[in-house]
Amino acid sequence: MILLIYQGGWQPIKMKALIFDAGALISLSMSSLIEELRGLKKIFNGKFLITKEVKGEVVDRPLSIKRFELEAMRTQQLIDDGVLEMPSSMKITDSEISQKTYEFLNIANNIFETRKRPVHLIDVGEASCLALSKILDERGIENIIAIDERTTRMLGEKPENLKKLMEGKLHMPIFEKKQNYKAFKDFRFVRSTELIYVAYKKGLIRMKNKNILDALLYALKFKGTAISDDEINEIKRIG
Repeated sequence: MILLIYQGGWQPIKMKALIFDAGALISLSMSSLIEELRGLKKIFNGKFLITKEVKGEVVDRPLSIKRFELEAMRTQQLIDDGVLEMPSSMKITDSEISQKTYEFLNIANNIFETRKRPVHLIDVGEASCLALSKILDERGIENIIAIDERTTRMLGEKPENLKKLMEGKLHMPIFEKKQNYKAFKDFRFVRSTELIYVAYKKGLIRMKNKNILDALLYALKFKGTAISDDEINEIKRIG
């Protein structure tokens, strides 16, 4: 789902919280777009949130690995500076999130089955983002999840297409529990590419070049954002 809606022009949807999955933060950091993320926070009427599970993936564990240490420090600085905040800033406890996280893990990873075993779809980081989003929904707080990984988004938006995708990957038939789809139908998602498009439209991109939007979108694609060339061309067309 793209972040933008057409109302006589392309504008960001008004929200109160943007929840970041690890992949979106990693894509932005590895594409040298941390300052643009800071700029987006300044114009965003709400909070940028990460769960402790996501923090574990992008800060705590990478800090002990020399290859990823610098990226982890950059993300920690975003937390230290208040750009990214923990759910406790909205009076949401880790125990609340953990309970719902494992509920979503159990449902998601038992939707599809081969003849031998259930198909693993999502991990604890993605599930914690779903859990936090659900809690915010229950409290009447508008939110959207920034996630670059395709599987979780398809689970919420087009689960029937996800079944076909997994059958192609596993080269075997998959049996589905359609009743489990409803647990994921009300989530809203955005990718790092759409966030950077907003930054581009708001004049937050520091580098000036007529091809900068193309370069930004492909940089994110090659750093892990699940986006097709056709989708990139669509964003450039409306840009």
